[in-house]
Amino acid sequence: MKRLYTCLLLLFMVGNCFAQFRVSPNQRYLLRENKPFFWLGDTAWELFHRLNREEADQYLRRRAEQGFTVIQAVALAEFDGLHTPNAYGELPLENDDPAKPREAYFKHVDYIIDQADKYGLVIGLLPTWGDKLRKSSWGKGPEVFTPENAEVYGKWLGNRYKNRKNIVWILGGDRNPQNVVHEKVWRAMAKGIAEGTGSADKALISFHPSGGTDMGSAQWFHKDDWLDFNMLQNGHCRDMPVYDKIQAVYNLVPAKPVIDAEPIYEDHPVCFNAKDLGTSSAYDVRKYAYLDVFSGAFGHTYGCHDIWQFYAPNRESVNDPHIYWQQALELPGASQMKFLRRLMESRPLTDRVPDQSLVVENNLPAAERIQATHGTGYLFVYAATGKPFTVNLGKITGASLTGYWFDPRTGVAQAISPVQNQGSKKFTPPRSGYGNDWVLILDDAGKNYPKP
Repeated sequence: MKRLYTCLLLLFMVGNCFAQFRVSPNQRYLLRENKPFFWLGDTAWELFHRLNREEADQYLRRRAEQGFTVIQAVALAEFDGLHTPNAYGELPLENDDPAKPREAYFKHVDYIIDQADKYGLVIGLLPTWGDKLRKSSWGKGPEVFTPENAEVYGKWLGNRYKNRKNIVWILGGDRNPQNVVHEKVWRAMAKGIAEGTGSADKALISFHPSGGTDMGSAQWFHKDDWLDFNMLQNGHCRDMPVYDKIQAVYNLVPAKPVIDAEPIYEDHPVCFNAKDLGTSSAYDVRKYAYLDVFSGAFGHTYGCHDIWQFYAPNRESVNDPHIYWQQALELPGASQMKFLRRLMESRPLTDRVPDQSLVVENNLPAAERIQATHGTGYLFVYAATGKPFTVNLGKITGASLTGYWFDPRTGVAQAISPVQNQGSKKFTPPRSGYGNDWVLILDDAGKNYPKP
């Protein structure tokens, strides 16, 4: 009987261990239940604040159907989140005091987190938008956080959600620290979350910065033990060389996973200047997704301008959204993100590395970028405009390679003739020009990988 009890206890402990998120042994990827986890996120910043339960269910269900794995949402929201109540008339704090969260408000947060879990979705939970710490040209504040109450609030949240298995914690909220006090606030909040959950191992934590920083969260917190993975925000302009920023953070010591947590949004004014530059397209968001992941990111966050703020009639908005959020759920870029996930999950994920030495053409402008990555027995090359490129072979296993052209617009892969794995070879995508992006797939023939 004692032996049986011991075995059951070990199984319970192992099961609990596997239920947690953790960083992979090579420090490049995330694991969930001890299996590789591909982060395909959506920025739903105002989810807890603006949607009622029926609306939240509609949103979560559709994103799950579209293949998303993570929803990034904020407890203390941007749109006057402290003083404008949620869909049920509730405010989050007593007298703007982070040490006094209100139960009624957070019951609605509980509901949405649990509904996300039912749909297989992870919540990237931001305890607060950054304007509650530091105001700028947008966000209404007020500034309510100190290191002392940040730790109390973090501990309260950590304890409340310590048994939820679908939460990854994200500090920062689109504001960069401006002084030592700001850094202390975020460190104190991270400490509180770890204390509330019971251990740092149960709380996977990152930091969401503003755009315009070369190193993202790593600029302030890379060597902090609580920062499990780095986040960048490349902002909302076209053809920024974010792959260089990802590579710079990827190469830091100690190694930590990195992701672009806020790229250009679909249907967003490009560089906030729709008059001269128009609004972003499915191609714009698709291009960033492949360039980010192929340059070393462990996943990718998609975003939509109409979705993050849940634009609807008679609702305050910023930067001129075009369509209501229910329609925006069906924009083409969102539906195309699942093809990236499917491609990455079709081959061994955690041995993949970025490697620009695979391609000869490394001096093209950002708009025509060619980006390469490979695992032990496969390689991918993304051509942003379908220009021909030359691959330096012999960098993966196998004497003979099978191959495909993969279409990021449709997810369709068309086979090409086998290739000998030696020397250099030029490849010409099926079509070229603006909007004609392609991925070359070459596999070690002996691996018998499935068609993606």
